[in-house]
Order: sequence, then C-alpha cells, then structure tokens
Amino acid sequence: MPNVKKTFYLTTPIFYPNAKLHLGHAYTMTLADALARSHKLANEKVYFLAGSDENTQKMIDAAAVAGVEPLVFLDGIVQNFMKLYSSLDISYDQFIRTTDAKVHWPGAQALWNMISDSGDLYKKEYTGLYCVGHEAFVTEKDLVDGKCPDHGTPPERLSEENYFFRLSKYADVIRQKIESDELRIVPHTRKKEILTFIESGLEDISFSRPRKASWPEGLGVPVPGDDSQVMYVWCDALANYVTALGFGRDDALYKEFWPADVHIIGKDILRFHAAIWPAMLLSAGLPLPKSIFVHGFITSGGKKMSKTLGNVIDPEELIETYGTDTVRYFLLRHISPFEDGDITREGFKDAYTAHLTNGLGNLVARVMKLAEDNLGPREIDVSGTFPAEYVEAIENFQFNKAMDIVWERIAELDTRITSEKPFAIVKEDPKKGQDMIERCVKDLSSISSMLSPFMPSTAETISAAIRENKKPENLFPRI
Repeated sequence: MPNVKKTFYLTTPIFYPNAKLHLGHAYTMTLADALARSHKLANEKVYFLAGSDENTQKMIDAAAVAGVEPLVFLDGIVQNFMKLYSSLDISYDQFIRTTDAKVHWPGAQALWNMISDSGDLYKKEYTGLYCVGHEAFVTEKDLVDGKCPDHGTPPERLSEENYFFRLSKYADVIRQKIESDELRIVPHTRKKEILTFIESGLEDISFSRPRKASWPEGLGVPVPGDDSQVMYVWCDALANYVTALGFGRDDALYKEFWPADVHIIGKDILRFHAAIWPAMLLSAGLPLPKSIFVHGFITSGGKKMSKTLGNVIDPEELIETYGTDTVRYFLLRHISPFEDGDITREGFKDAYTAHLTNGLGNLVARVMKLAEDNLGPREIDVSGTFPAEYVEAIENFQFNKAMDIVWERIAELDTRITSEKPFAIVKEDPKKGQDMIERCVKDLSSISSMLSPFMPSTAETISAAIRENKKPENLFPRI
C-alpha cells in the first residue's frame, strides 16, 4: 500500500487591492510561510493559499482617485502584491482573485445555492450605516465620535433592498463548537472575545448589494437567479477558501485538503471568520475549518502606522536595506504572534547588529573557518529530530518562542567554542581537535535545519557551506 502523506491546508486573508501592502500584510504572509515550511519539513503535503479581495467599493474608489479603469488598476496592484511576496520568499501554492470568473465564481455561486436551499436567505429593505473601509454595515455602538475607530471616517447611511442571511439561527451551535475547541481559536484571548460577541447576540446580515451602474462588467459575483444583485463582499470573499480548491467545479483538491487546518487572520477580521464563515458552512452542510490563528497589529513607536504621523515603514525599503531573511527574522522573533508588536527603524537595526551580524553571522564564520582549515570534504551526519519544545512552539503558533530556542542553540555553540577551544586543541592533538570541530559543524547543521522555516535563504547558504566545507561570504554585513 503506498505511503499517504498527511495533508495540511492553510490560508491567509485575501487583502483588498486598493493600495500597496504594508508591514502588517508582510507580517501575516511571513507567519503563514513559516508555518507552511515547517509542515513541509515534517514531510506533510502542504497547500498554502493567498489572494486578493477584488469585488469591493474601496477598490473602485481607489481606481477613480488614480484615474485608471478599475480592472486595469486591479492588475497593477495585484502585481505589486506578488512582487512583495516574491521579495519575502513566500512559498504560496495558489493566488486566488475574486474577479476570476472561471476559478472563483462557480464555487461562490454553488455555495450561495446551498445556503439558499437551506432556507437561510431572504430579501428585505434595509437601512443602515455602511463603512467602506470595512466593506461592512456597522452599528452606532461600533463607532467612536461617529467615526469608524479603525479608519477614522464616518460611515454612509444607506437604504437598499438586499438578500439577508439567517446568521442568528447558528449562534448556539457556533458557540458550542468554539467552546469545545472543535473550532479552535488561538490565542485564548480571541476565543473569549468572539464568545462574548456571540453571547451578545448574532443578527442576520446583508449578503448582497444592488449592482451599481458604475461597476464595470467582470466585477462582482452575480447572485444566482437575480442579476440585479451581486454577492456582498464577505459572502463572496470568505468563499475563496473553498473555491480555490475547485469547490463548485473540479473538486479534487477540495476533497483532498478541506477542511482547512488553519485560517491565519488579523484581529480586525475575527468576527467574519469565527461567526459568519462557520455559519455559512453549517448552512451549506460543509465541514468547519479546524482552527483560526489570530495575530495582532504592528505599530511603530507605540502608535498605529499612518502617513499623517510619518511612522509608516515600507517592507520593501527594509528588504532592500537589510535583505529578505533579516525582515523575516525580525517579524517572526521580535513581534509577539498574539499581541500588537512594535517596530522602529532604530530597533530593527539594533536587532540586526546584535543577533544577526554579531550572533548568527559570526558563529557561522567561526565554525566554517575552523572546518575549512582543519577538515576535508565529508558528509556530516545530521540525522535526528527537532527538540520537542521547538515543535510544540510551532504547533501553537509561537514562532517567536521557536526562534528563541534556535538562538539558545546559537549561544550555546558559541560559548562552547570559546570554552573548549577546538582552535587550539587541533594544533596539539589533531584527531581530537578535528572531532570537536566536526561536532561543531554538526550542531551548526542542526541550527540551519531549525532556521529553515523562518530564514530559508540563510539556512540554505549555511547548508551549502557545510556541504562544500567552506566559510561563506559575510552573511550579515554591517549596515
């Protein structure tokens, strides 16, 4: 019987293509990539989904400001997405676009029909406050001084006839599945937050919008049987997690990978993913995702990044100055995955110098100089398993803890070289000294393997240096 690999399906939010991606987006993608690579390292069959949420009013507005046709504007922004992901070495398997009528629309409409067949859609006139930034209707209690606290803009008051989804019908069963961890929400603080939200009562929500004359052909998934309406953005967008797998058309990938092992999201979209999405799946009779990992925001100097404050840090600027793996290192080790984390240019440079230039970079140079001078080419046996605490940290999305464990290994090896002095012993007793150096090389190889999900290019450079028994060029030159 053939050996069947365990599958692992992870997704990221499909970001709005109305502007360049910022460091927060880079953080989400780097977390996801580290998780994907770690599961590949465990010899699992991984499918990693990324994408863009394109059927939105905010994209239309941004295109108008830019003076470009919406679909042309979209293509340019999406190319910028892909450029950043390439610069960050993000190893996604598919990039889904919700304007893709061949890939996305059949499944989105199939899901709509299944929800409709359950009797969970109805049409009614609705008047409410609409936040274009969230692409969502909000209530007065969501506002601060009459404005959206996330976007700083007042919502529009709209009156429309829309299709509504009976979200209220599924409140109890969703609460039970979250409480039991059948739908696992990480961290626990976010689990408590969504349970409190559900306890306050789930109201039925708008699931469509009237098609606007200003929207071009090819934008907005038509509601089945009612071309006057398009699917409301969250109904449309959330469906991407199954449509990307061929749901509603060729469902081979869907059968292999669904349910998702983890949805990785920012804390601002928890309600949509932990209340609306499970309700949609329950209505359609489909399995729920296994877990939702919710990360915090990135601030700069203790404040939310904004052009007004002048504290926006462009990830491409950091990559150009310090390199891809340095940016990945900082995001994964120096930002808590469960809370808001702060980054400044000064703090970034200090971490680079202390932990990469003087830490990892110096250790690699030190070990490989000893090996180059004293060992001939040979195979280093690095068989073995990763430390249990390292594996456990990754399984619990504690990437910063996993990297701390790697840096403990780096410090231990550096200290051992200083105290045991293989560089001196190899001159007095060549055999003993060579054995000591070979052990150092083996430990460095283990460090390289542990680094590979987080800093893949650096890990490969170290591995190549070991294979060639040659000290590499300076890994992290001083800036």
